[in-house]
Amino acid sequence: MLTHGVDRVGITNWRTLYMFMAYRLVLALSMGFAFFFRINPTPLGSAFPKIFAITIVIYLGLVLSSVVLLVWKTPSAEQQVQIALCIDIVAITMLMHASGGVASGLGLLIAISITLGSLLTGGHLAIPFAALSSLAVLGEQLYAESFGVFLADPATYTQAGLLGVMFFAVAMLAYGLARQLRDTEKLAQQRGLDLANMAQVNEYIIQHMNTGIIVLDKNWTVRLLNDTAWYLLGTPRVKVGDNLKWHLPDLAHQVFTWLHSSANIAENFQLRPGEREIRLQFVSLDKDQRGGILIFLEDRARLLEQAQQIKLASLGRLTASIAHEIRNPLGAISHAGQLLAESIVGDESDRRLLEIIRGNSQRVNDVIEAILQLSRRSRAHSEYVNLYAWTVQFVQEFCSSRMLDPNPFKIHIKPSDIFVQTDVNQLNQVLENICDNALRYGKPYNKAHHISLFGGINAEVPWPTLEICDNGSGIPAEHIRQIFEPFFTTAVKGTGLGLYIARELCEINQIDLEYIKDAKQGSCFRLSFHNWRDGQ
Repeated sequence: MLTHGVDRVGITNWRTLYMFMAYRLVLALSMGFAFFFRINPTPLGSAFPKIFAITIVIYLGLVLSSVVLLVWKTPSAEQQVQIALCIDIVAITMLMHASGGVASGLGLLIAISITLGSLLTGGHLAIPFAALSSLAVLGEQLYAESFGVFLADPATYTQAGLLGVMFFAVAMLAYGLARQLRDTEKLAQQRGLDLANMAQVNEYIIQHMNTGIIVLDKNWTVRLLNDTAWYLLGTPRVKVGDNLKWHLPDLAHQVFTWLHSSANIAENFQLRPGEREIRLQFVSLDKDQRGGILIFLEDRARLLEQAQQIKLASLGRLTASIAHEIRNPLGAISHAGQLLAESIVGDESDRRLLEIIRGNSQRVNDVIEAILQLSRRSRAHSEYVNLYAWTVQFVQEFCSSRMLDPNPFKIHIKPSDIFVQTDVNQLNQVLENICDNALRYGKPYNKAHHISLFGGINAEVPWPTLEICDNGSGIPAEHIRQIFEPFFTTAVKGTGLGLYIARELCEINQIDLEYIKDAKQGSCFRLSFHNWRDGQ
C-alpha cells in the first residue's frame, strides 16, 4: 500500500535497496583492495595515486555511513537513493580523474549506478542524474585539458561525449524498465489483494455452510475443518493440524473403508450411539486417491426434514388442484339433494339417506375449504393489541357465535397491560380451532367442563404467553408428535388440518404454538408472542 507518497512504488521494497548498498560496498572495497595491494597491472590511481587513495577511503566511509542509515531506515528510501547516486557520481568522477581520465574506463561504473538508482526510484530521476553525470565527465575532461594536469588525447572528448550519450541511453532504458516494473508491481499488488479477498470470502462461505467439510491430506492430517463439521461431530477435541486416526478413529475407519471400496458405503454414520445420524460423502482431490480427501457431512434429520417439506409443498399444490376439481361436482350433488328433499314427503328412510348425503357433502366441503384456505393463505396484517382485552373479547364473541354459556371459560392474564403484535383475524382463527377442539374432545367424564385461558409474563420465558387448557383426558402420548401434521386425526369426521393450519398461521405472525406435555390435567396449548411491548 502507498503511504502519503513518501516512498514511491519502485522503492517500497527495502530489500532491493539493501542489494544496491551491498553492490556499492563491494565496489568500494574491490577498488581499494586492488589499489593498495597492487593486484595485477591496473590503471587505478595511475595519474594521481594520492588523490585516488584519499578519494577511495572517503568513498568507502560514505558507503559505510549509507549502510548505517539504511539499517535505521532514515531518511526515506528515495532520499537515500538520491544521496547514494550523488556520492557515486562525484566519487567515481574523482577516481576516474586520478586514474587518467575517460580513457581509464571507470566512467562505465557511473552508468551502472544510474541504472540501478533509476530502477529503485521508479525512473523519475533517471534523466536528471544522467545529465549530472555527463556534466561531471565533461567537466573533468575540460579541467584536465585546461590546466594540463596530464597529457590528454583530443580523442578523449569523443569518448567523453559517447559516455554522456550512453548515460542518457541507459537512463531512458532504466526509465522504461522502471515504468514497466511499476505497472507490474501495481498489478501484482492488485492481484494479491484480490486473491486475499477471495480467500477471505471462500473461508467465510466454507465456515458458514450448512454442510460440514473436512479436508485431509495424504498423511490423514486435518487441513480444513469448518464449524458445521465440528458441531455435527459433537464438538470433538480436534483441530486443524491434528491426525484424524488419533482423534476420530471411527470416522477414519469410514474413510479407510471408502478408499478400499468403489461405493460410498457410509450413508448413515453415528460417532457415538444415541447421537445424531450423519450422512457422509467422500471426494478424492486427485485421480489416484493418494492425495487429499474431501469429506462432506450432512445432518440426516435435516435432510429428511427438507425432503418432508418438499413433499408437503407438492402435496399442498396437488390437493389444492384436486379440491378445485371436486368442488363443482360436490356443489351439484348438494344442490340435487336439496331439490330431492323438497320432493319427498313422509318417507323417513329416504329422508335418512338424504341426510347422509347432506352431512357427508358438508364434511367434504369443510375439507375443501380448509385445503383452499391453506393454499391461499394471505400475509399477516400485524398490529399491537392488548392481550388481556383481546382475550376477553374473543371469549365473548366465541360463546355468542356458538350460543355457549361463558361460565366454563376462565381468563387470567397478568399483567393486563401487555400488547402483542399479531394479525387479529388470524389469531382469532387459531384460538377458535383450539377452543373448538377443547369443547369437542376435552370434555371430562362426570365433571364440569371448563377451559382456562391464562398467561402474561412469568419467570420461565422472557416473552408473553397465552395458554389454552381444558380439564379433559388429554392427548395420548403416542399421538403428541403427530398432532400438528396435516391430515392427522383420530376423529371419524375430522379433517386433520385444524392444528396444522393453526401452527402455519402462528408462524406467519412469529408466534410459537406448542403442546405442553407436562400439563397437570387435560390438553394445554401455549402461544408464545415474540413481538410485544408493555403498556408504558
